[in-house]
Parts: sequence; structure tokens; C-alpha cells
Amino acid sequence: MMAARQNRLHKWLIGGPPLAYLVVFFAIPVLIMVLASFRNPGEFGGLAPIFNDETGSSQLDLTTESYVRFFSDFLYTELFLKSFAYAALTTIVCLVIAYPLAMLIAHSPKKHRDLLVLLVILPFWSNFLIRVYAWMIILGPQSVFVTGLNNVFGLVGIEPVTLLYTPFAVIVGLVYVHLPFMVLPLYANLEKHDPALLDAAQDLGANAWRRFWRVTFPLSLPGVYAGAALVFIPALGIFAIPDILGGTEGIMIGNVIKQQFLDTRDWPFGSVLSMVLTVMAVGLAGLAAWVARRSRT
Repeated sequence: MMAARQNRLHKWLIGGPPLAYLVVFFAIPVLIMVLASFRNPGEFGGLAPIFNDETGSSQLDLTTESYVRFFSDFLYTELFLKSFAYAALTTIVCLVIAYPLAMLIAHSPKKHRDLLVLLVILPFWSNFLIRVYAWMIILGPQSVFVTGLNNVFGLVGIEPVTLLYTPFAVIVGLVYVHLPFMVLPLYANLEKHDPALLDAAQDLGANAWRRFWRVTFPLSLPGVYAGAALVFIPALGIFAIPDILGGTEGIMIGNVIKQQFLDTRDWPFGSVLSMVLTVMAVGLAGLAAWVARRSRT
């Protein structure tokens, strides 16, 4: 009996703090947003009083008007689809760049791996906005990079291009910011692979290409799924990069949510957009976990 109580105590001591963290910083805010999405906007923005005292009965003043507005206007669906496309393209580009980099780190001598991993996470040591504004300078029309690129284009008869405030600039910024989140899970997976498996495949006559697709890549799928989730979900709702690098051409759903809360001050509709984005992100995370479990069986 005493041992069972101690086991329960140990479980609560281990699982209690993470559970409390999720309840306080995820579950309660989500419940607040759900309630806010059914309320009316205030006369001067924000939220109207939750109780309607005009009838004298202090009834709850709740409405589905914000949900009707969302589902009746295809503009917001288009923004979600656009954000989905940007996040998916960012994930694919990050995977293409990160996979060979993670393999390089995993196959490097052990004395060099820590340094290479440090170089991958080194950008996190500087402020996020500073790094984004740096790309604003690099992609600006007067930058050395864009000037040189347009000079080369001029030699072959191609019209000068503008990179800043375009979807291309948004994708560049998203890839740059999220690339480490793809590299690290892939590296953590690839370094655990048993080299004997590749040697056995080589002994059976498989060339380097077949060894990669038949041995290395299938074993690395858990790292691919983890990296894809870590890149796709944050990229889906980000607003700073489209705001700084994309202008009106690169607006995403995160920019609209920020606008509803800070500029328009229509908090109920901003809450609806936030809830739809949260449901989409949780659903995609669950789908990724399901696919990962299926691949292991």
C-alpha cells in the first residue's frame, strides 16, 4: 500500500509541473479565447460586457456573429490557404536544405560535431527582429546583392527584379528563421543510425543512391516528421516576417489576427481566427503524430 502511494506521488511530482504548465499557459488561454469568440465587440473596441443588463435579467450576451462572418466571407479562407501554402513551401525548402546539412554533421568526426551544432543554433543568440531586419537590408533595392543580381540579369537581357516586399522575401525569411528547427531533429536521428546497416546493404550490391532511399531515409522519417511539425506549425501563424519583408503582397493569417486585436480592435473576430488557426495546428500535429506511428509499425 505504501509503495503504491509512493509511486503515485512520484508520478505527480514528475508529471504535475508539466501538466500545470499546460493548464495555465495553454488550456486556460484557449478557454478564454473560446469565450471571447462568442462575445460582441465593445463600443470602443475590445469586448462588450458579458452580461446584458438592458433587459434587467443580466443574461449572458453571447453571439455566433463572428463565426458567421468568418464562414460567409471566402477572403479569410483564402488567407488560410495562402498561409498553408507558404508554411508548406517553407517546410519543403527547409527539408531540402537541412537534410544534407544534418547528414554532414552526423557523419563528421565526433570532435567536430558539437561545434557544427553550435553554428546551427548560433543565430538564436541574436534578437529575432534584428535578424529579420538584416534580411530587409539584404533584399532591399539598393543592396549589393540585389544590385549585382540585376546587373547580371541586364547582361542577359532580363528585366531588373525587386525582391523586397514580395512572396519570395517572405519565403526566404521563413526558411532562414525556421531552418535550425529542421536541422536539429534530423541530426539527432541521423547520428543514431547504425553504419553496419549501410555496410550490409553495400555487401548486397546496393549503390549509394539505393542505400540512401532503402536504408537511411526510411530510418530518418521520425526526424523528418518532427522537423516538419516544428517548422510548419510556427510558420503557419507567424506575422512578423510577412509584415517586415512581405508588405501587402505577403500578408498571412497571422497578420490579420494581429490587425484584429491591435488595429481594428475587433477581439471577438480575432478570437475566431485564432481558434481556427489553433484547431488547424493541433489537427496537423495530431496527423503528423499518427503518420509517424504508422511508419514505425
